Amino acid sequence: CSPGTGSFSEEQFQEACAELQNPRLSGWNWQVESRGFAVYRKLSRPTGLYEYKIIGTLRAPPDLLADICMDLGYIRWRIPQVIEAYETECNGETVIYMKMEFPFLLSHRDCVYVQQRRELDFRGRKIQVVLAKSTSVPQFPERSGFIRVRQCQVKLAMESDGSNQSKVLIHCFINPGGRIPSWIINLVAKNGIPGFLADLEDAYLRYQRRT
Repeated sequence: CSPGTGSFSEEQFQEACAELQNPRLSGWNWQVESRGFAVYRKLSRPTGLYEYKIIGTLRAPPDLLADICMDLGYIRWRIPQVIEAYETECNGETVIYMKMEFPFLLSHRDCVYVQQRRELDFRGRKIQVVLAKSTSVPQFPERSGFIRVRQCQVKLAMESDGSNQSKVLIHCFINPGGRIPSWIINLVAKNGIPGFLADLEDAYLRYQRRT
């Protein structure tokens, strides 16, 4: 099988490390401070949706944060909407299929994406990077009753701040597809970010107890 356009280059990992050190925010608009994080957004004009950058410190070490991102079993346990999630190897890359069921007002969705994690020595500093991107492979055809999420990109870079905390950069864009008006998606995304940050820290604490 072939993961198609889902692979990541060495340059992309290096760029994630560089941006953690010096975030590129030209053209981005500051939105809010939440739980010690600064949240920025920029309009993706073809879709009418916003992409987000979230910069700050989480009370968790970077290696365990990366472990959480890669642990599909834990993600299923933490997120009740995820009813199916499994991975397979395609040409040396991990391809993941995830199926989500939502309340009656929203259609069910699924997504196929590639994900890679690397630990890099960047200018003498150890940085954890997780990159994810939606893709398409014949092994995961579209399913009846589910809207396929075709646009999803996530970049996560983390380094220790010298204690048991992490300096974190999250850059993400997700287009859920379907017929939901863009203004509703944007509103939900903006209002959901504080809860998302709280969930990350809570996930770390629960993951520690679980492991």
